Amino acid sequence: MLNVKNFSKKYPANDKYSVNDISFSVSAGEVVGLVGSNGAGKSTIIKSIIGVLPFQSGEIKVNGFDINTQSEEAKKQIGYVPDDHSVYEKLTGREYINYIGSLYGATREQKEYATNELADQFNISYALDTQIANYSHGMKQKICILGALVHKPSLWVLDEPMVGLDPQTMALLVKFIRNYADDKHAVLFSSHSLETVRKACDVVIFIRKGQLVKKVDLRKNKDFDLEKEFMKINEVDDA
Repeated sequence: MLNVKNFSKKYPANDKYSVNDISFSVSAGEVVGLVGSNGAGKSTIIKSIIGVLPFQSGEIKVNGFDINTQSEEAKKQIGYVPDDHSVYEKLTGREYINYIGSLYGATREQKEYATNELADQFNISYALDTQIANYSHGMKQKICILGALVHKPSLWVLDEPMVGLDPQTMALLVKFIRNYADDKHAVLFSSHSLETVRKACDVVIFIRKGQLVKKVDLRKNKDFDLEKEFMKINEVDDA
């Protein structure tokens, strides 16, 4: 579903690569978590996958479409939840979902699913006809989630999705991520919450200073200590 091969990214004002020669994949039915300290390169990887950032070398394909040479087709395969809940605040929640759905070619049935069933699941139905500018931080995050799912993307990408959510919604989102993957979709997300990673992920990828330093299949290592490994990988930075 997602294939990242020898991916590298360097920003113009920086002599060093922010991400250097990273390769990994996410299959349908799989949840993969990106874990690393601030500045490790997680968001750079994600923004390159969704086509926001150009990159110097390597290849990124989503459902067989190259993000550089087949950008429009590749992006239609993706649903993206940013870490800053970027939304059109002058729209109502319903208008936002319908607008995003139209951009991605969602059917009427898919839009209705988002504004009915998904809105009910995430407890935001009551606010769909309210302008997003009046939403709380957590509500804006919820409407971003619904907008990302309206076209039922093959690949669901989330960058720190738990920011601003209450514990009940966090638990709901973890369950929904698992169910979405089980329905033959691929999910990639970054998170500082190792507890969330443990509950949601099949595979964890540790990123440090733009490099992939370890990949762990939690299905085969059910007792793997994520916190201990995280501290071990980053202890050099703390010394």
